Amino acid sequence: MGQPEQRAEGAGPFTTRLTWHLPDGGTAVWESRLARRRGVLAVLPVGAAAARHIRADAVSLTRLRRLNAISAVAFVMGGALFAVGAAVAQFGSGDATECASVYFAGGLFFTTGGYVSLLQVINAPRHVVGGEGRLVTGHWRWWSYEPTRVDWLSAFVLFAGTLVFAVDLLDSFLHGLTAQQVNRLIWAPDVIGCILFLLSGHLAFVEICHGRPCVRPHDLGWLIVAVNQLGSVLFMVSALAAYTRPATGSLVNSDIANWGTLMGALCFSLAGFFQLGEHS
Repeated sequence: MGQPEQRAEGAGPFTTRLTWHLPDGGTAVWESRLARRRGVLAVLPVGAAAARHIRADAVSLTRLRRLNAISAVAFVMGGALFAVGAAVAQFGSGDATECASVYFAGGLFFTTGGYVSLLQVINAPRHVVGGEGRLVTGHWRWWSYEPTRVDWLSAFVLFAGTLVFAVDLLDSFLHGLTAQQVNRLIWAPDVIGCILFLLSGHLAFVEICHGRPCVRPHDLGWLIVAVNQLGSVLFMVSALAAYTRPATGSLVNSDIANWGTLMGALCFSLAGFFQLGEHS
C-alpha cells in the first residue's frame, strides 16, 4: 500500500502539523505556528533533497509583521511596568495607590498584547489541502470563533486572562476592604487570571510540540513559549503568596508575592523581546 494522501499530527481534536501529497508528486507540510507567525509552509518537490519555504502573499506578510511587532512591544512594556510595580511594592518607595496605578498601566499593555495576539491568529493565512502547496490570504476580521484550532484557543484564553487581571487591577484601587473582600475582589481574579495564563501556555506547548513533550531551546518559537510559561508559573506562585489571612489581615508572604511578580513580569518582557525576532 502507498502512503496516505495526508497525515495529521497534534493532540486530541487539534491538528498542529499536516502533511499531504501535491498533484505533481511532491509533499507539502503545514505547521500551525510557522504559518501564523512567519506566513510560510514547507514544500518538498519530487527528487529534491531539501524542502523550500513557500511564503504567503505580501498582504498576509505585512499583517503578520505589524501584528507581531505590536503584540511583542505590548508584552515588553506590560512586563516592564509590572516589574516596576513589584519593585515599588517590595522596596517601599511608594504607597498602595501608586503601585496600583503602575500595575494598571501594565495591565493595559498586557490586554493589548493579548488581543493583538488573537488578531494574528484570526488573520493568519490559511493552507489549502489537496491542491498546490500555498497559503491563502483571507479578508481582515476583528473576531472569529474557532475553538477547534489550538492556536486560536491558546490566544483566546490568554486574552481572557488579561481581562480577568483587569478586574483584579481595577479592584486594587478600592480602599477600606476587609480581608474577605480583598480575597474575593482582588485575590480570586488574580488566581483565575494566572490559571488562564498557565492553560494558554500549555496549549501553546501542544501547538509547537505537536502534542508530545519536547525541549527545543534553539527553536525561537519554543523558547518564547517556555519563557512565557515560566512567567505564568511565577505569577501563580506570587498570587498564592498574596492570599490575605482573615485572622491577621496580612499576606501569606509579601516577599514571595512581590518577587514572584517581578521575576514573572521580566519573563514576559523577555519573551516579548524574543518575539520581535519571530517574523517572516
